[in-house]
Amino acid sequence: MFETIRYDVKDNIAWLYLNRPDKLNAFIAQMNREVKEAIKAASSDDQVRCIVITGEGRAFCSGQDLSEVDEHMDHGQVLRDHYGPMIKQIRQCEKPIIAAVNGVAAGAGFSLALACDFRVVSERGSFLNAFIHVGLIPDSGNLYYLTQLVGHSKALELSILGEKVPAAVAVDLGLANQLISEETWTEGVTAFASRIAALPTKAIGLIKRSINSTSNLTFEDYLEQEAQGQRIAGLTNDHREGLNAFMEKRKPVYTGQ
Repeated sequence: MFETIRYDVKDNIAWLYLNRPDKLNAFIAQMNREVKEAIKAASSDDQVRCIVITGEGRAFCSGQDLSEVDEHMDHGQVLRDHYGPMIKQIRQCEKPIIAAVNGVAAGAGFSLALACDFRVVSERGSFLNAFIHVGLIPDSGNLYYLTQLVGHSKALELSILGEKVPAAVAVDLGLANQLISEETWTEGVTAFASRIAALPTKAIGLIKRSINSTSNLTFEDYLEQEAQGQRIAGLTNDHREGLNAFMEKRKPVYTGQ
């Protein structure tokens, strides 16, 4: 089904592997399309309750494959045609998405990680806003998310100086949620994803929707959206299960419905 990525579903987790390891998983247009298609497929699959994006080999994603770039191309149109649709699909997905950063996440690879809901990082993982080194600006939603995560001043520093952020520093800055050792990488990522997959999936989607709305709604409009979202959450099977588990003094077993 896919040529530049590998896609598997196991135990309610969709695993999306960027699969151009010989090119450090650099983006080509086909990979943009296939990531978009995989996220769309996972979004509509009731068996999927969490999505993990990671890289094959020693990199997460090194950014745009520069062999596809020439001085005559319209970089803005490339964003409109390829990167924008991919990032929008990720933002529209109401299932939790984890970037498992197993190596360098540079350029558009950094942007991809930023667009996810969570970032777990290997000890050998790192983040790099590499755009400045080829005379470009961070794209694919990069500065939109980066500024929210680290603030105006730090976003400027990371973007203009273009220095690598090691894994431990990324956690301290709030770029990454958790540092996982190389020795326990697979088990650690799986445990993190499984924990999220076991939560009430529809409530997570409503939380994501609410957070995404905070920047463009008045407070009054937000309160109305909040009320509508809570009504939807209150009608789910998982809400009833949570109530029953509380009353019965047991651990709830959510189904994502």
